[in-house]
Amino acid sequence: MISNLSSATEFCLLGFPGSQELHHFLFAVFFLFYLVTLMGNTVIIVIVCVDKRLQSPMYFFLGHLSALEILITSIIVPMMLWGLLLPGMQTISLATCVTQLFLYLAVGTTEFALLGAMAVDRYVAVCNPLRYNVIMNSRTCIWVVIMSWMFGFLSEIWPVYATFQLTFCKSNLLDHFFCERGQLLKLSCDDTLFTEFVLFLMAIVIIIGSLAPTIVSYTYIISTILKIPTASGRRKAFSTCASHFTFVVIGYGSCLFLYVNPKQTQAAEYNKIVSLLISVLTPFLNPFIFTLRNDKVKEALWDLVQKCQRIWTYTSLSVFKASFFIVK
Repeated sequence: MISNLSSATEFCLLGFPGSQELHHFLFAVFFLFYLVTLMGNTVIIVIVCVDKRLQSPMYFFLGHLSALEILITSIIVPMMLWGLLLPGMQTISLATCVTQLFLYLAVGTTEFALLGAMAVDRYVAVCNPLRYNVIMNSRTCIWVVIMSWMFGFLSEIWPVYATFQLTFCKSNLLDHFFCERGQLLKLSCDDTLFTEFVLFLMAIVIIIGSLAPTIVSYTYIISTILKIPTASGRRKAFSTCASHFTFVVIGYGSCLFLYVNPKQTQAAEYNKIVSLLISVLTPFLNPFIFTLRNDKVKEALWDLVQKCQRIWTYTSLSVFKASFFIVK
């Protein structure tokens, strides 16, 4: 604990309660989730880059979404895993705390902007299919991605700056597994009411602002799909949007509960659960959502597996032949 006369220069993360045995069990579970998340999202990026069937705006955005999922889970999970292995509390410096919070919020905001762009892309594909290639050309897609990344990182500069302008003199014990903003505000001895109100307004602008085009797009999409005369046609049209819609429901649902709240300092247990949904579960589910529901991605994935198998077989055979001639 620090003195009540000065601001904290480092924080102690309390992490998860429970015995060391429970921590080891959680470490195994979260480590498995993290490995699957890294491998699954990396595979999506690879097949989007190498498979010609996936050279379209939808999969271009999907590749960037997978990259964001890798980043957001890598910002949080490695430090969380390290904390589960430590016998006591985990110490984190102020500079590391600032960096972690900024990257976490910036990557998350970028993801919201990209999800909104993906919804508009699906709207154009379903409602204006004849003009799709003209509207969603490669130049437009590149600019959309660039603007999403810029918006995400620039929009979070002030919120993080304002958070760390506060004086943290109540304690340096942070009841979380990473530098979460709501728990940081609890440690401040300043009046945080105005800061929390501004952060609430910014959360509305960012989350609701990116959710609005999604809602409007899917309203038109559903209306257009219902007008298709055949059931097979309706299924085919909706299948192009189902994966994105599922991801939107999971991603926005958890963030709405955490950030669109006038009071940023919710209970620590509540924050931990929602943070786990955002940083562990959603990135883990992303590869499954976009592969199990998408025939093109499954075909590309199967072709990649077959290519890797052929390369492995050829390499093994070459090594065997070389070893045989050397022995001979």
